[in-house]
Amino acid sequence: MDDRLFRNAMGRFTTGVTVITTKIDDEVHGMTANAFMSVSLNPKLITVSVDHKAQMHEKLRESERFAVSILSEEQQNISKHFAGQKQAEKGIDFDFIEGVPVIPDALAAIVCKGYSSHPIGDHTLYVGEVIDIGLKEGDPLTFFAGKYGSLAKQII
Repeated sequence: MDDRLFRNAMGRFTTGVTVITTKIDDEVHGMTANAFMSVSLNPKLITVSVDHKAQMHEKLRESERFAVSILSEEQQNISKHFAGQKQAEKGIDFDFIEGVPVIPDALAAIVCKGYSSHPIGDHTLYVGEVIDIGLKEGDPLTFFAGKYGSLAKQII
């Protein structure tokens, strides 16, 4: 099976869009990611999957804390910026929770301390223990088949 077929199949799973952030030596680093999930309720754990070739891979190894900001449908440009697809027209102004940078007005900002990391294939799963959360109201930015979207209607 070729890589493109596998990627196309994985792209059929609709996800939300997140930006992973951390701060090292007063410098903020961020990366767009959709490979994110909760792992455990007790203790409260989440995980993000990061390619070994991504700059963020080393940054997460170096840092003790990181955050995952779940983006709203109005934040597509922020996602593109941290995916390296588009430069922000102006610098990104971050909010901080527990000293960790988060994306302002994200639907959720989940701040973690590093719990464990697990190299698997060409990625590493970084597990974080949640230490604080910020929440906002809004609709999520989604990603399906390589394209951004939003929830047109909710099914009850």
